[in-house]
Amino acid sequence: MSKKIRWGVLSTANIGVKKVLPGMQRGQYTTVDAIASRDLAKAKGAAAALGIPRAYGSYEELLADPEIDAIYNPLPNQMHVPWTIRAAEAGKHVLCEKPISLTVAEAKTLLAVRARTGVKIGEAFMIRSYTQWLRVGELLRAGRIGQLRSVVGFFSYFNDDPANIRNHIESGGGALLDIGCYCIQAARFGFGAEPRRVIGLIKRDPKMKIDRLTSAMLDFEGGHAIFTCSTQLVPYQKVQFFGTTGRIEIQIPFNAPKDRPTRILIDETGELFGSGIEIEEFPIADQYTMQGDAFSRAVLEGGEVPIPLEEAIANMAVIEAIFRSTEAGQWETPQA
Repeated sequence: MSKKIRWGVLSTANIGVKKVLPGMQRGQYTTVDAIASRDLAKAKGAAAALGIPRAYGSYEELLADPEIDAIYNPLPNQMHVPWTIRAAEAGKHVLCEKPISLTVAEAKTLLAVRARTGVKIGEAFMIRSYTQWLRVGELLRAGRIGQLRSVVGFFSYFNDDPANIRNHIESGGGALLDIGCYCIQAARFGFGAEPRRVIGLIKRDPKMKIDRLTSAMLDFEGGHAIFTCSTQLVPYQKVQFFGTTGRIEIQIPFNAPKDRPTRILIDETGELFGSGIEIEEFPIADQYTMQGDAFSRAVLEGGEVPIPLEEAIANMAVIEAIFRSTEAGQWETPQA
């Protein structure tokens, strides 16, 4: 195998064309060599805009390309698992956009596929490969804020367009699957464990039926995590980790800019006006470049991808339990 992983892309989805692929093209271990769409003109247009050598008018053609090592799958949520399976069976490693599936049961089917094909399959939570999150992990494990007791997250944007796929309930639209999954990931990452039980509240859009406002509490052995996510609120995002002796705040945790430095705040004084805050700033970087390189290195070196299937299934189990909780009006235990 070459020193770079040769990637192909299933679809011309916006997240890929506008964010992920430009980042991957700057990678040390990645090249983007082909893109496919069910509309050849769209594939050719995206390929021309991004300088991708080959364009295909079907996903099958891309999977049959012997010069592609790995597939990036940003298809609509309900198509994640079927096309990840097909890519794996074609001998391609797969980086699949989050959420990797719509249910735990569906995600678990990928375990047998991975075992049978021997390829690597990972979920695209780019934050887990990014500098500021790696540093927060170091600080938490080193006990910089004492014992972690609470993780608080908020993630919102405003989109009430009925034509947008994020508002199609049959495609896994809505706040929890689209962005709440990041808050769950943050909590599980912080505690380094799985929640014992969860409880949630949902407000649904009266016409589109998607959850437009979701809040949840996750009960870990070491403490609690709470978060709110919404697809119909003013855009905002923040994650804070509270310990017995201090707190850490990630200023822009999820949509980290690629054109300016990112910052985390470390407060070990508890001074309410913020005069005791220490700021750590990280050089300009693209989290999608780092995600692609981390996955590609795992393939090249035989290591583990940043978010393997077991991690993806555990995150989905929490999502599923929150949905069950909102229906039942009671605590639910994640069933991974």
